[in-house]
Amino acid sequence: MIAIAIKVEDKGPVFYKHMRVGIHGEPLPVYKFRSMTTKYKTFDDFYETLSTEQKEEWNMNFKLENDPRITKVGNLLRKTSLDELPQILNILIGNMSIIGPRPVIEEEVELYGVYKDKFLSVKPGLTGYWAANGRSNTSYDERIQMELYYVDNCCLALDIKLFFKTIITVVKREGAM
Repeated sequence: MIAIAIKVEDKGPVFYKHMRVGIHGEPLPVYKFRSMTTKYKTFDDFYETLSTEQKEEWNMNFKLENDPRITKVGNLLRKTSLDELPQILNILIGNMSIIGPRPVIEEEVELYGVYKDKFLSVKPGLTGYWAANGRSNTSYDERIQMELYYVDNCCLALDIKLFFKTIITVVKREGAM
């Protein structure tokens, strides 16, 4: 049903593969249901259409609160986190785990500074400490602290707690953009 809704609204592909950074800095193709229009051919084409304020927001958070690329179906998928569902393929392939720090793009890795290697020492997850505790309601510095907290404290008990906390967070649509 998701695939049909995506195709009806915007004729592009159903799935989207975005390159992120995985464990030990390995390239990681992350799969998602496509939630953005195919109107822009490249990110640079899109970036040039942004206002100065939007560029500042993007440069600080690597996302926009009101991103004009997001389709109506995509908005619903993101609010319900269903756009992330294809990452189950990443888990089955073995390059992601269910719980772990969310995978980031290359530019974001540098924001971890001296803690970059620590952050990249664990397999990224479908959900994790930051995803269950604030998501887009936090600053990027808070996100870094939460992801590093997970790396320092990961254990089965924390993973179980985060798994159930994620379900509550998603149902309540807390921090979804």
